[in-house]
Amino acid sequence: MAKKVEKEENVKEEVKEEKKNNRHEVVVKIEGESWKKAMDKAFAKKQKTAKVDGFRTGKVPRDIYEKHYGKESLYMDATENVMEEAYNKAMEDSKLVPVAQPEVNIKSLNDNHVEFIFKIITKPEVKVKKYEGLNIQPEKVEVTDEEINHEMSHLLERYTELTIKEKGAVENGDIAVIDFEGFKDGKAFDGGKGENYSLEIGSNTFIPGFEEQVIGMNVGDEKDLNVSFPEDYGVADLAGKPVVFKVKVNEIKQKVTRELDEEFFEDLGMEGIDSEEKLREEIKASIKAQKEMDVENKYIDKILEEVAKSVEVDIPEEMVEEETHRLIHRFEDQMKMQGISLDLYYQFTQSTPEDLHSKMEKEGYHNVLYRLMLEEITQLEKIVVTDEEVDKESKALAEQYKMTEEEFLKEFGGKDMVKYDLEMRRTMDRLKELNK
Repeated sequence: MAKKVEKEENVKEEVKEEKKNNRHEVVVKIEGESWKKAMDKAFAKKQKTAKVDGFRTGKVPRDIYEKHYGKESLYMDATENVMEEAYNKAMEDSKLVPVAQPEVNIKSLNDNHVEFIFKIITKPEVKVKKYEGLNIQPEKVEVTDEEINHEMSHLLERYTELTIKEKGAVENGDIAVIDFEGFKDGKAFDGGKGENYSLEIGSNTFIPGFEEQVIGMNVGDEKDLNVSFPEDYGVADLAGKPVVFKVKVNEIKQKVTRELDEEFFEDLGMEGIDSEEKLREEIKASIKAQKEMDVENKYIDKILEEVAKSVEVDIPEEMVEEETHRLIHRFEDQMKMQGISLDLYYQFTQSTPEDLHSKMEKEGYHNVLYRLMLEEITQLEKIVVTDEEVDKESKALAEQYKMTEEEFLKEFGGKDMVKYDLEMRRTMDRLKELNK
């Protein structure tokens, strides 16, 4: 944390405003004792590794160092030493609240001072012309028997048992345990070999035509499969090329659908669910809850989209760029959780960093637009969140996430973020009330 400047004569500051997009220039000069201390600290750092004939490393006197390397060699380190101090001073005196990371440049720099120019972007003016009486209604939620039956079939499929097929050939839906090796122009190619691979026939896991030709084979059968790789296949040497796979069937397994009996409900392990009727009720409730959540999200999106049509605001591109980078980092973290790096993602999707940036930029723009819009409506509707409500919410959320309140606030960004989140939620609730 930067120390506050003790002597006003050591720091000078002025503010120049540009009307467009609420852009401001704040000039801060660090001089006198503050700059002297920064230069001393810079020298102490340089002295540790400075080498001058006749002196041990770390023992070069200041005057000798400056004659050998020049005072200018200390300037950049000294500048870094006072950067935070200068920024804090700029914020304190200008009373500006930046909405994007400020740009900083050096206006002048010498033995007596450093002068910074902080380019600060503040919240743009937002005009929301219409945000009530839009007559937007949420969709009604219904759960059909067909949806329940569909989920029931999926549930039964998850608990399907595999048994060895003692007689008969491979059929669609069976699991064929195979050895295979691929050849192009009579030569085996990399990545085209597998042993005791469990292939579900009909899953379309392998290239077109492969699984269909396994149908009808018996245990112990060997067969050459003639197929061609897709034109857009990721390996250039194989894309669109005809190949031969030598395949041997080692074993055939078939799926046995479970019955809704006592043993099934025991395996299911859902508390209180011991009959088909109760299971259907549970599935219906689950489908309904998911649908209600989806409907609510769509309802909110529709309101925001409609209100945004009447908003007048000139959004600084820096705000959108910061939000875009935040979304990209979040996406990268999500990919990492699945064991996929961004480089691998680009290979899989045949896309580029520019493609991802362009995609996220659109979402980033709308995120910023909606945030500014909701903040303005919060003011128009005079929505207030008290400190007591923030404390209560902090405790409740910490308990929900099984964390101490201190741990939660550190992760969430402090009580100011809890307050902001409450304001935004209440503003959204108010918008829903005004548009039903």
